[in-house]
Parts: sequence; C-alpha cells; structure tokens
Amino acid sequence: MVRCAGTALYTGIATDVARRFGQHQEGKGAKYLRGKGPLQLVFAVEAGSRAQASRMEAKLKRLDRCDKEAIAQGRKSLADMGVI
Repeated sequence: MVRCAGTALYTGIATDVARRFGQHQEGKGAKYLRGKGPLQLVFAVEAGSRAQASRMEAKLKRLDRCDKEAIAQGRKSLADMGVI
C-alpha cells in the first residue's frame, strides 16, 4: 500500500516492490498516483504466486478505510481482516 500526499491509500501488486515504488515516485507507475506525491510505502507483504497476490489485492481493496489504516499502521494483520 502506498500513501499519497492527500492521505489516500493506493493498493497494487508487483513482483519487485522497490522497483515498482520507484516507478511510482518517478511518475511512471499508475496514473492514479501521478502528481499525488510525496508517496510513502506503508505496507508490503510477499504472496506465494501472482494469482494469490491478485486475490489478496482484491480483498484489500474491498476493506473500508479504517481497516486499511489499521493494516498500514500494524494494528491489525491480514489474517485479522480475512485477507489471507
């Protein structure tokens, strides 16, 4: 999860999180994040496969903002939220 300057949280998947986050910071990543910096990587977790990562992403995106914030701040785990 990436936090934008306006406190919005963006959720996505990547095979190389550091590389992908760098792309986002350079404005070469998702259109949603362009011009919304500074960006901060607030949460990342390794998934077993791309399919599993996509399922986790979909479940994370369905959570409400309070639950996403709790995960980003480490107050709740993905298991607590039923994501894994």
